Amino acid sequence: MNLIQLLLPLYDNDGKPFPPSMFREIRTRLTERFGGLTAYTRSPAEGLWKEGDGEAKRDEVVVYEVMVDDLDRAWWGGFRAELERRFAQHELVVRAQRFERL
Repeated sequence: MNLIQLLLPLYDNDGKPFPPSMFREIRTRLTERFGGLTAYTRSPAEGLWKEGDGEAKRDEVVVYEVMVDDLDRAWWGGFRAELERRFAQHELVVRAQRFERL
């Protein structure tokens, strides 16, 4: 079993919030394709990183999780690229972790 996590920014590069409809559409699409989804939306996670100038950058993100038996890397890679375009991001984190149900 695999746990797929998507870290989605709440704000664009100018600090303007993305419309709620973008997140609803992604939730609907993932739920229809995979039969369920967990969304961590109540308290946004904070991402920090440094770029070449040494200045710390900050982002607030929500996390969506989907459980899948088989990891379709091609589909997830294409979906990540689509989300990067829609959110106008250089890179979005979409990660997979193998796990065992207990």
